[in-house]
Amino acid sequence: MSTMEQKNFLQQPKGKDINLKEYYEVIKRRIWIVVIVTGLTTLAGFFYSHQNNTVFYQASTRVVVDIDTQKMSTLLVMVKDPVVMEKVTKQLNLQQSAEATAGQVQAASLDGSQIISLSVTSTDPATAVNIANTTAKVFKEEVGNILNIKGVQLLSPAKNASPVDGNQNRIIMIALIAGVVIGIGLTFLLDSLDGKVKKDSEAERILGVPVIGTVSNMNKQKLKSSTKTETEVEIRSETVGSK
Repeated sequence: MSTMEQKNFLQQPKGKDINLKEYYEVIKRRIWIVVIVTGLTTLAGFFYSHQNNTVFYQASTRVVVDIDTQKMSTLLVMVKDPVVMEKVTKQLNLQQSAEATAGQVQAASLDGSQIISLSVTSTDPATAVNIANTTAKVFKEEVGNILNIKGVQLLSPAKNASPVDGNQNRIIMIALIAGVVIGIGLTFLLDSLDGKVKKDSEAERILGVPVIGTVSNMNKQKLKSSTKTETEVEIRSETVGSK
């Protein structure tokens, strides 16, 4: 190793030091790649979500139970009990199993109170409303028969089902993030494959001699401006000499 290479090696920063400015310059030089890739992936995610997205509707009803709140967990489990779900499925003549019906039903106690909220999700709004109301009705009957609890009242039956957003926004966000990651990765890949010397330190390392000076890039506008300045200087010199 020559003296210059040893000097350059000693002057190099440690591996754990990260030059964020260099990373920024790499991304800045090819920011158009990140923008294009991100735009393409986001559009692809948008069209995919609209083509394959299924609209779901949710209907809710409420039931109040005159019981100790400590026993509320037992009642919440009973809402989706096979006995209840089997009767709901048969009464509505649903072309599915009781387990499938149970998967559409969600039960929760509102703020630890005696009020139980029953929510049903379905691809058909009318089916969601019917399942919610029928589940509340059958639940009231079975609680009285099995647990001998008579203090069950239906508060507000489900009337309408409103659409709920499924995975559409999530797919678009995933596509956007994936586009940014792929774009940045492609930017650094192209930069690593570029064999051009971009920094003075690279030239010193390759040539083994120190860099004394650099020449800035000359575009057409700068070249015309420089030529015009030189012409004006020559004309002024000739004018001064003629005097």
